[in-house]
Amino acid sequence: MTELPVAVVTGASSGIGAATARRLATEGFHVVPTARRADRLAALAAEISDGGGTATPVPCDVTSDESVAALTTVVTALGAPVTVLVNNAGGAHGLDPIATAGIADWQWMYDTNVLGTLRVTKALLPSLDASGAGTVVVLGSTAGQIVYEGGGGYAAAKHAQTALAGTLRLELCGRPVRVIEIDPGMVRTEEFGLVRFGGDAQRAEAAYAGVAEPLTADDIADCVAWVTTRAHHVNVDRLVVRPLAQAAQHKVHRVR
Repeated sequence: MTELPVAVVTGASSGIGAATARRLATEGFHVVPTARRADRLAALAAEISDGGGTATPVPCDVTSDESVAALTTVVTALGAPVTVLVNNAGGAHGLDPIATAGIADWQWMYDTNVLGTLRVTKALLPSLDASGAGTVVVLGSTAGQIVYEGGGGYAAAKHAQTALAGTLRLELCGRPVRVIEIDPGMVRTEEFGLVRFGGDAQRAEAAYAGVAEPLTADDIADCVAWVTTRAHHVNVDRLVVRPLAQAAQHKVHRVR
């Protein structure tokens, strides 16, 4: 049981999700970090507790109906409605052109980024509604606004996520749940590139070569904290955030 407002953060075992869970705990939320790796979640919850916050870690695979149902059961048992849902779980697989694209890679990206967001949002929407002041955050990407060579599968998934967020906002008009999309550009985290390139650290690092200050997970967590703590009548429809070095998807200043 908790008397604090509840914030659920998916994909919270590393990167932006973990940073967001830490930050929302400092903002006075009881955080429910979810991801597949239970050991990492337990460590994160202990870290939050050591910092004076509270957290209930819940292992969850957002691509599984059964797993999301189990998450919902645990969240309901907390005894307080969900005030914030941060749909962060997602990622990219591969950088292949469409001519040689792996169908399984595209399937994984759609299942995780899009259907994962759909599953968790559907499951927790009644609680968000009941809170009287709910916020759904969708962590998209600037890839959801433009396409680029080799990024067809990821861009398609992120475009679909943008469509989901926009449609949900229309459908919830008049109800006490706002929908906020945050679209980061170049963010350097410990795992995004490694996952995209199948563990190839050299390829993962090459994306940031010469970029002095890409965004960090904490930068995005700061954005999540800002939008979710505005007065509830304020809806930040879409927040696009890039590092100073990145003027656009194809325009990045690199020091040689």
